[in-house]
Amino acid sequence: MKSDRKVVVTGMGVVSPIGIGTEDFFAALMAGRSGVEVRDEFADSGLPMRLAAPVTGFEAKQYVKPRKALKIMCEPIKFGCAAASMAADQAGLTDLISEEPVEGNFHVNPDRVGTVFGTETFFADPHEVARVFRSCIVDQDYQHDRWGEFAMRQIQPLWMLKYLPNMAASHISIAVNARGPSNSICQGAASGLLAVIEAASLVTRGVADVVIAGGTGSQMALTAMLYRGTDLLSQSKGEATAASRPFDKGRDGMVVGEGAGVVVLESLEHATARGATPLAEFAGSSRLFCDPDSGDRVAGIESSLRIAIEDAQMTTDQIGLVNASASGELEGDRFEAQAIHNVFGDVPVTAHKSNFGNLGPGTSVVELIGGLLGLKHQKIPPTINYKTADPDCPVNIVREAEDLKQSSVIKTSYSATGQIATVVFK
Repeated sequence: MKSDRKVVVTGMGVVSPIGIGTEDFFAALMAGRSGVEVRDEFADSGLPMRLAAPVTGFEAKQYVKPRKALKIMCEPIKFGCAAASMAADQAGLTDLISEEPVEGNFHVNPDRVGTVFGTETFFADPHEVARVFRSCIVDQDYQHDRWGEFAMRQIQPLWMLKYLPNMAASHISIAVNARGPSNSICQGAASGLLAVIEAASLVTRGVADVVIAGGTGSQMALTAMLYRGTDLLSQSKGEATAASRPFDKGRDGMVVGEGAGVVVLESLEHATARGATPLAEFAGSSRLFCDPDSGDRVAGIESSLRIAIEDAQMTTDQIGLVNASASGELEGDRFEAQAIHNVFGDVPVTAHKSNFGNLGPGTSVVELIGGLLGLKHQKIPPTINYKTADPDCPVNIVREAEDLKQSSVIKTSYSATGQIATVVFK
């Protein structure tokens, strides 16, 4: 049974390769800017990891409190904390979450403020453990039994805390004094959107009044590439900014990046009582699993889209924009495009990974924020690098910025392991 407790967005924050903060981020999307570049250390290597979309101009100490916590944060956790700080500030929550009511202020009960974050097991930089590995080599032979002895001496005692997947939510909860439900979701690229859906559910069910929801990650770590492989990455040797080409006939794989996105979800009643301005309403969602090896991925994505629209109590002709998950991967883009076509026909479609590639668990929320900002400004940012239509991707790609003709956006995301998440905002 669907609850009549409405959920709204009251704040957003983003750390991305094309902009930090919602204003810079949306301006970059509208201008068709790319954050993809050649990594200096691999510039002449010819390897797939030569291209990436890093976050630049980011100063974590501007956002992270207390600053001493930075010592036990890897970069993606810093991104997540910064995006959460921006979102809380925009929502007007920073000084309201307190133990006791402050005279003149609306009191936000910390026990009813939650945190849900999409993350992953963050990968360490090789240089942090290189010395330990070298210490274990005897006569060019690696001695496993020496690891414990040298690791204990040479690795920072709290080193592991920098990379645990639950630490983003933990640091954020401490920073804003959120003492309600806290959860971390590790389900690949869909993790961030799954966190948003779970957060909305907490508010809808009356478990929390406010939930800080988002995702953060990086696909750029070399150890991550060693673990996952590079088969799905773009092999482009041309201009770096043109390498990420979702839905384009000439696409040859995805580009990796890093970043974080956060939204503050709140009950409309609570937001109204404290005088907050709702930015959008959470209308409906879907989360399901489709075996990626089953051959039914089109049907899986299509089902997720239809279920989310039904949950929103809307019809397909009320959707003004599909904010796609497409990354430039050959099969994935084809499956998604066919599913979108089957459900919506000629609805406008945009794919923000053309600007910054795959950011990991943070991607879907960063992209969602692009859609929510589009709702706010009634504009659709373009999909860059889309030059040649692919008959296998029969969708209406937005090539130039245009007006949004309906006040609703649907956003979908899926993971390589089969998780599919879809949300509708209006």
